[in-house]
Amino acid sequence: MGYSWYTFRMALVGLLLGAVFGIALAIVMARFKVVERGLLPYVIASQTVPLIALAPQVAALGGNWDLPKWMWVAALGAFLAFFPISVATLKGLSNPPPASLELMDSYAAGWTTTLVKLRFPAAIPTMVPGVKLGATAAVIGVIVSEISTGVRGIGFAALTYGQKATSDPAQVYTAVFGAATLGLVMFGLVVAVEAVVMRNRPQEAVG
Repeated sequence: MGYSWYTFRMALVGLLLGAVFGIALAIVMARFKVVERGLLPYVIASQTVPLIALAPQVAALGGNWDLPKWMWVAALGAFLAFFPISVATLKGLSNPPPASLELMDSYAAGWTTTLVKLRFPAAIPTMVPGVKLGATAAVIGVIVSEISTGVRGIGFAALTYGQKATSDPAQVYTAVFGAATLGLVMFGLVVAVEAVVMRNRPQEAVG
């Protein structure tokens, strides 16, 4: 239970950091198309970096800065979480109804006003699936980083229990089921937030 709680907190921090960075990056790319064209390929390429190889390097860098390891583990969780959130947000911000954009133009609304009043609210249904993917990705990133850095969470427990697989194989499954349960809990938190956010949104009429 203690391992799961520790990993949960780091995954939650990673998800929040990934959401903030991913949404901010999407807003910049939606505002400046030259940034989108220049930056988006690198954002996609960043997800091909093997996290299990990157984690020790980041942990060593954190040691040079005298920062606790859990911060870097959470940052690596955010590294995986930001990508689906950023891409989903960018898609939502770039595809508001054309008639609504024309209406905002007729009011001489600036880009910031259009972002707050139209683009961002219209993007929420597209963003939510990205945040759901980001939540589970944050759990994966944190667990893999724990294995590489030795931070005492579910990843550390899986590595430790794996060394006892012959004498007590049940412990290995405990870590596996703990990781799966944690992913479901993070997904459920996003679903709960979605229910609150979407509660007062107008529903489309079905003909």
